[in-house]
Parts: sequence; C-alpha cells; structure tokens
Amino acid sequence: MSDNSRRKFLKQLGSAAALVSAGSLSGLAADPAQQHIIPVNKPVSSNDKIRIAGIGMGIMGFGDVSTAIRVPGVELVAVADLYDGHLEKAKAVYGNQVFTTRDYREILERKDIDAVIVATPDHWHDTISIAAMEKGKAVYCEKPMVQQIEEGHQVIAAQQRTKKVLQVGSQRVSSVALAEARKRYLAGDIGQLNFVEAKIDRHSALGAWQYSIPPDASAKTIDYATFLKDTVKDPRSAPFDPLRFFRWRNYQAYGTGVPGDLFVHLISGLHFMIGSKGPSRIFASGNLVQWKDGRDVPDVMTAIFDYPATKEHPAFQMNLRVNFADGGGGGEYTRLIGTEGVLELGWNDFRVKRHKVPVAPGYGGWDTYNTFTEAQQQAFVKQYNAKYTAADRVEAKPEESVYRAPSGYDDRYDHFVNFFEAVRNGKPVVEDASFGLRAAGPALAVNASHFKKQIIEWDAEKMRMKPTASH
Repeated sequence: MSDNSRRKFLKQLGSAAALVSAGSLSGLAADPAQQHIIPVNKPVSSNDKIRIAGIGMGIMGFGDVSTAIRVPGVELVAVADLYDGHLEKAKAVYGNQVFTTRDYREILERKDIDAVIVATPDHWHDTISIAAMEKGKAVYCEKPMVQQIEEGHQVIAAQQRTKKVLQVGSQRVSSVALAEARKRYLAGDIGQLNFVEAKIDRHSALGAWQYSIPPDASAKTIDYATFLKDTVKDPRSAPFDPLRFFRWRNYQAYGTGVPGDLFVHLISGLHFMIGSKGPSRIFASGNLVQWKDGRDVPDVMTAIFDYPATKEHPAFQMNLRVNFADGGGGGEYTRLIGTEGVLELGWNDFRVKRHKVPVAPGYGGWDTYNTFTEAQQQAFVKQYNAKYTAADRVEAKPEESVYRAPSGYDDRYDHFVNFFEAVRNGKPVVEDASFGLRAAGPALAVNASHFKKQIIEWDAEKMRMKPTASH
C-alpha cells in the first residue's frame, strides 16, 4: 500500500457501510483512462458469481477483501485468521453470515468457495497458495509471492500442474498510470534507457511497521503455535510473543524485510514497463538506524541491480533505496533516465521531462577552449563551424508532460478485476507465479547480499542465485 492508500483504507475501516458500498468508480467509466474497468453497477448473472474467502485478515487482508467484493458478482463467504479479534471484526464489517475459522484448511475443503485471498505473513504464502490450488481454488496471493526463492519454484510448479489462476498482489502493475507510462517509454519518449533510480522513504511509526497490538492479545485469543509454523523446533512450547505476531515484518523468520515489502513494488513496476525478466547482478547494504525495537532487519537499505542488455533495451543499472529514518516526510518515485529525457513514476501518476542534448559539443564557458592561444581559438572555431550545422548546436527547450489517474482511482480494484476475469474467462492475469518470482526473487537476493555481505549473481531466466563458493 502507498501511504495515501493506507490512510484512505484506515479511514474507511471504521465504517462497515463504506467498506461494502459499491464505491464511486462507476462514475468514472466515461474516462478513457478507465475504459477497461468494469462499472461497479454492472449486473452479473448467478452463473458468473465468484465466491471468495480471505485467509489472513490483517491490514492487507481487510484491504484486499473490501476491494474484491466491490467487483460485480463477487461474494465473501468465509475468512480465516489466527487472532479471534480479526474474526469478530470480519463479522462486524461483512455480516454474521460470513463463516469464520482459525484453520485455513476448513476453507479449502469447502466446495462453495471459488477463490481465496492469501494475505498472511510471508512465511505462510507458499504453503497456503499451493494447498489452495491443489484443492481447486484460484489464488490471489499478496506480495512478495514467497519468503524463500525455492518456494517460488514450488508455487510455479503447482500453478502449472493444477492449471489454476494465481495472481500476485503487487497492484501497481494493473494501474492505468503504469500502462500509460509503459506506452510512453516504448514509444521512445526518453530515448535509450541509461539508468533507473527508485526510492521509498518513510518517517512514521506505522510506516516502519510499528503496528498496534490489541489489549486482549494472548495465547488464548491467538493460535501462536500455528503462526510460528516451522520457524522453531517446537512451536507448541514456544513462549507467546505478541510483538512477533502483530509486527511480524520486523523479523527475518516470518517476513522479508524492506526488500520483500517495498523493493518488490519498485521491481514489479519496472519489469512491467520495460518487459525485463530481471537483473544479472545484485549488491546490497543496509543498517538498523532508528527503529531499534528488537527487530532483526534493517530500516535503511540500498541495493544496486545490474540489468543485462537485451533486444528490448541496453544494459543499465538500477539503484533502489528504502529509508525509514528519513526526517523529510518521506516520499517515493521511480525515475527512468534516458538519453533524451526522464520518466518519473509516482504511484498512480507520472511525469516525462524531455531534454534532448544537441549533437554538437559546446565550447567556451568553463572549458579548455579558454586556455588556448588566440590563434588556436580561431582555428578551433573554423574547424567547429565546418563540422557542425546550426541545427546541431541547438539545445532543445525542456518539455514536460504530466499524467495523473482520475481522482478516486484505485489500482487495486483493477488488479482484482483482472484476477476475476481470469477466473471467469481464462483471461491471462497480469502477474502470474512466474512474474511474481521474477520480482520477489531479486528482492530476496537483496537480503542474501546484505546478510552474507557479498555480490549475488542472479540468473534471471532460471530465477535462481548462481552458485558461488559462499552458497
């Protein structure tokens, strides 16, 4: 979630009516930028109805479910979560008719459920997604698709084996803004791609994963042993720790740190825009600067990706940064820097600044020309004028254009529309398991580089770290 989306969701969560209402997007249907969005009030036959369940009802679980049921013909049947309070909240928001359970396997056994939303902590993504597909369910899995690279290959194999639909939840790849930015890039608006820099900076407790813990959190209200999964030898005897349960992103055992939570969005957006399969080399460094609250992952991290040359683009470098210690209020962008301009992505907006450099080099000013003798300066100018035309010497005036998605636009809604169209009609999803691993894999390799203090050679085709003496 972007900071704006998060604030909007938290504001809406207090009102059940706001969460289950049809929303206002139908009024935007006439906008050309939204022509592929299904109007919210479109009638749907009973044969087209898709019944869903939410597995993991934390921040993203409620956000995803509330967005999904706004799509015509989608009905929430059940939810699963390990904390009783989340189950009670689900009934309060979505109605007492919703089936609730701590055990996700009960949901997978139900024949009246067509699709599940997996919004659990990262270390459960692969297990539940694979089990759901094997039980005949379509899967919408939150990003990152997996916690470990090898798990990604198992998810891909399960999708190929079961032929079930799987969509990974990096919703910006379905954004109308990103689609338009991709067109502008492919049209050559910034010339040849030379360099990419991307950042997400935050300076707030919630932005740094200091999530609230309910007063009734206890071993009685939470199935803590199941949450732990295989992260300890004996989950049943492990002491209860509400910090680990509610702030799981802070720990390597359950989450994927900054790269899995945030870098993966930046990587997904870039890969969608330029059609890349991924980098060839990765180096990362990080530090725990401000949020020394017991977490064992950095709150400041920088990574360098080397992308190889392909027929679509030349070799280039991408620099990524996340900073939770930023005192400037935060912010995010992805900047594609080319020979003739810069394309700067926000979340659902972008701007293109064109700055074509003249063919002819300049002279004078801060230049060695001024150190020449007068005779040599005259000879230089004569030679220069013979070589370059007046047009070669003209520096084009900078041009800037801005695109913003319509007010109220929700890219996550579009992402779910794509998912449910695939469930109904077999239309390809924009972010299948392979796309998901091509984004998650390099992000997970960032963690490997940081903690092992080494450069990672990445095989983008096979989606694996290349063997080295260290691994």
